[in-house]
Amino acid sequence: MRMGNLFWLGIVAALVFSFWVDSFSAYEYHHFNETEFSLLESQEQVHSSLLGRTSLMVGLTVIQSAAGKGAVCLDGTLPAYHLHRGYGSGANSWIVNLEGGGWCNDVRSCVYRKKTRRGSSTFMEKQIPFTGILSNNVEDNPDFFNWNRVKIRYCDGASFAGDGEDKAAQLQFRGQRIWSAAIEDLMSKGMRFARQALLSGCSAGGLATIIHCDEFRGFFPQTTKVKCLSDAGLFLDAIDVSRGHTIRNFFSGVVRLQGVQKNLPHICTSHLDPTSCFFPQNLIAGIRTPLFILNTAYDSWQVQSSLAPSSADPHGFWHDCRLNHAKCTSSQIQYLQGFRNQMLNAIKGFSRSRQNGLFINSCFAHCQSERQDTWFADNSPVIGNKVGLSSCL
Repeated sequence: MRMGNLFWLGIVAALVFSFWVDSFSAYEYHHFNETEFSLLESQEQVHSSLLGRTSLMVGLTVIQSAAGKGAVCLDGTLPAYHLHRGYGSGANSWIVNLEGGGWCNDVRSCVYRKKTRRGSSTFMEKQIPFTGILSNNVEDNPDFFNWNRVKIRYCDGASFAGDGEDKAAQLQFRGQRIWSAAIEDLMSKGMRFARQALLSGCSAGGLATIIHCDEFRGFFPQTTKVKCLSDAGLFLDAIDVSRGHTIRNFFSGVVRLQGVQKNLPHICTSHLDPTSCFFPQNLIAGIRTPLFILNTAYDSWQVQSSLAPSSADPHGFWHDCRLNHAKCTSSQIQYLQGFRNQMLNAIKGFSRSRQNGLFINSCFAHCQSERQDTWFADNSPVIGNKVGLSSCL
């Protein structure tokens, strides 16, 4: 395949899947206390530092123009991104990656969040490793290695979609403005000349990719080829193991607190409530821009924090299963199979569109495009003359 042609084929060709629950996805759990949060943050930093020994390290760029737009993080600091310039055949191609990192759904969790890199640029790393789809190594990332590659940091807690504030708590909910300010800044740095552009994101960033996909298309002339890739962003409006609505209740808090409603696609909010329109299953049918969905049918974050969170499992019946699928009982496997079927039903109509693409695998994992070991590996078999797909361990 020639570089830059057929995004979807290139994306599928670069996928490698493993049975490894992403260590850096752990900070997204919304059932945590400050001690647990700090421990998980430190684990992620260790993982990043190990990656940094062999990976390209890219510096932080603070968006100075954001100040005049009121585009600020939860604590009022300016937002930021990391940019590594493309060259050669990729000089006029761009990947804009939206960082993930969970959400905050009440004042207490947002106040805590603003004291971390998920709510303040003060605490963001000055350099981060670019791996997976952001790697500059032709062997690790053959389709996108020489593109302009950007990671927009996530510091609002509502998938770049909120617009409000809580003066008493000194919280700024400006995700929508951060998104706009970052894109406008990148356009001024040459992205407006892009021949092709891909918006991507993992987890909360994957949800943001779906929300902003058509808006991203609108920044470019019609001559630019624009597509979107949502990785682990297909959060389902699922019932938990106690027959409750853990994820819906949580998303409802995010939407209400951060003023998300006004920034959700009108094609959805015109007939569904705002919380329903924060669930991708209710958005994907209305997206006009070509969209690729990469997800596992047994998404580990959703299993652990949406289907079987500790709040819905007070007796710990699901404790071992949600951490290791090999320890699930037959009834639990059947329950998880039902979740898989729900996901497949959610994307059935979407899959019929010839402009869209999807890859749903049966791994217990979360986020697969940004880690090297789940993106492209030496031991991947060849499928359809494309290297990159391997089975789950």
